[in-house]
Amino acid sequence: MPNGPDATLSDMLRVLRVQVMLLLLVSAGCDLDYLSPDHPEWQPPGAQAVARPLPTREACADRDPNRRALFGDLHVHTGLSMDARTRDVVNDPRDAYRYARGEPILVPPLDAEGVGTRTLRIDRPLDFAAVTDHAEFLGEVDLCTTRGSSVYETDSCRIFRGEEGSWLAWLVGLEGWPARMLGLYGRAGRNTEICGEDFKRCRAATKSTWELIQQAAAEYQDNSAACEFTTLPAWEYSRMPQRSKIHRNVFFRNAIVPEMPISWIDAETEVQLWERLRSRCIETDSGCDVLTIPHNPNLSNGHVFTLEYQALPPDQQKAYAGLRASLEPLVEMMQIKGESECQEGLRDVLGTDELCDFEKIRGTGELAPENCEGNERGSGGMNLEGCVQRLDYARYAVIEGLREQERLGVNPFRVGFIGSTDTHNAAPGAVLERAYPGTSGLMDDTPRKRLGEGPQLAMQAKDTKRNPGGLAGVWAEENSRDAIFDALKRRETFATSGPRIQPRFFGGWSLPDDLCSRPDIVEQADAHGVPMGGLLPAAPGKGRAPVFVASALGDPGTAEAPGGLLQRVQIIKGWYEGETFHQAVHDVAGNGENGASVDTETCKVSGPGWRELCGGWRDPDFDPDQPAVYYARVIENPSCRWSRWQCLEFPEDQRPPACSDPNVASVIQERAWTSPIWYVPAGNDLAG
Repeated sequence: MPNGPDATLSDMLRVLRVQVMLLLLVSAGCDLDYLSPDHPEWQPPGAQAVARPLPTREACADRDPNRRALFGDLHVHTGLSMDARTRDVVNDPRDAYRYARGEPILVPPLDAEGVGTRTLRIDRPLDFAAVTDHAEFLGEVDLCTTRGSSVYETDSCRIFRGEEGSWLAWLVGLEGWPARMLGLYGRAGRNTEICGEDFKRCRAATKSTWELIQQAAAEYQDNSAACEFTTLPAWEYSRMPQRSKIHRNVFFRNAIVPEMPISWIDAETEVQLWERLRSRCIETDSGCDVLTIPHNPNLSNGHVFTLEYQALPPDQQKAYAGLRASLEPLVEMMQIKGESECQEGLRDVLGTDELCDFEKIRGTGELAPENCEGNERGSGGMNLEGCVQRLDYARYAVIEGLREQERLGVNPFRVGFIGSTDTHNAAPGAVLERAYPGTSGLMDDTPRKRLGEGPQLAMQAKDTKRNPGGLAGVWAEENSRDAIFDALKRRETFATSGPRIQPRFFGGWSLPDDLCSRPDIVEQADAHGVPMGGLLPAAPGKGRAPVFVASALGDPGTAEAPGGLLQRVQIIKGWYEGETFHQAVHDVAGNGENGASVDTETCKVSGPGWRELCGGWRDPDFDPDQPAVYYARVIENPSCRWSRWQCLEFPEDQRPPACSDPNVASVIQERAWTSPIWYVPAGNDLAG
């Protein structure tokens, strides 16, 4: 609840009413965002993907067999998403792709004609993007916002548009977008006033909206020889039981896709989602290919990388692990709702890492959440509540995957890393700290709102703890759908906290000692090792330890916003002994004590650093009988965080309280993470 001299009784009562509201919904078996379904999926169910001719494309003029770094955003919402629309975001997928390609868009606040009054423009175009609007309520949003639809003037649609209040919102004192969302809910999961008793009206509208999303992706896909921009058809599956975030984005290789998006209302578990994607896409012989990427395990209370399936019979456990491994090769570990790499102080994790306290939306140190007991799973993560598990972080999930591979012969958590934004402004790649425009329409459209002034609603991740989000990086031969999708599947990917750092990571048994100084570094590394995302082959003999090489190019930035200098490159190793996880961090290039700093009164940076770094490392503690996982992390010199940049926009005596709050960071060290390389002893690699 708000406190301090600026808190008022009305503020505290407002928060109390919201908390009562949440209790009422949870006790009724509901989630705030998506009501628990009480009916089967669409009737008829969504049809399988059907083979059809794909658009012809010219061969890419810029093709590199050694792969090139491409940057994109694979987590983007527009006004088609229910939560974005309630915050007055009216942009559609075409606007999102225009923004990603470098064109300006208009965002809320809206004028009297319903047009945005703020102009956003990305600093540099992206190479690829995917619009991932929530599959839940796609049809309802369309019906309630399309003037002239048969239900446009219903009470439910008027509530959703903010033209009329609901009795429940009035009862608990809800205002703004939370009150508007209530217009879509119904006792049967869908609102029969909008959808009809048979839900056919919403089925038809959902199908047409999914077709619109596909059309936008097709329109902005560059099939010329220039290969300047790539799109992937996609949606988000958004299950959130008791406010634990278990969302996944679903991506398709090309325009061959199932008839209908699959939401949590249609598939009540992730296993059902994967099974339906397998039957409606992969097993159809239509040319359909698909993968899923979870995000925000840091807010999942142990639910994203769950071990619940261990209660099943052994054959079902193996089937679960294999299904997951075949469809889920990556995790989004950096976005606006925090970073999900690692956390200090977790139970049964040994080894320290001072850089784990990066962009933790749930706090660090004394503000960190309590540990779950054993394999207990909590609730309330999206409210920044409930316990935290070590499996809420990607580093420990990939270690757990090694344990599961030893136990089952299948690794369900062999995941690479990407970043993205989760923007709800249709603004993919809006990640500059010095020009953070917010992410969610009217919720954070001004610096004061972003810095935490105004009512603090219990259901939103708190303003100052958010960040501009990250980017997804891939190493691909060319900027095309097939090349990018293949890179995602083989995990030759990396995540950044926003900058366009280019990290590379290779491992092998006989990498040349002088690899960093060789002009043919990639050719040699490919010939003698494996890249990020790969699995080391069996050791060639006793007494051999693997060698790793990590390099990075710093973000060049632009003339107006030069990129930061690099400080160091690290290799992180993870392994287990019984129930205990171990982590070790090794600096392999640069210097963490280089004396670089930033003046927080001007945001001027100073001190030495590097535009590029490269270092090799042989594991001195290698045990050929012990499975292990390795990845590289690249750290920039200190710079001003977005919150400090925006505090400096105000006269000193008019700054919001967050500007003097010691718990609100003023400085950030931007970074990048490569996907891991795995080592599995011979005989323990049944699933690769």
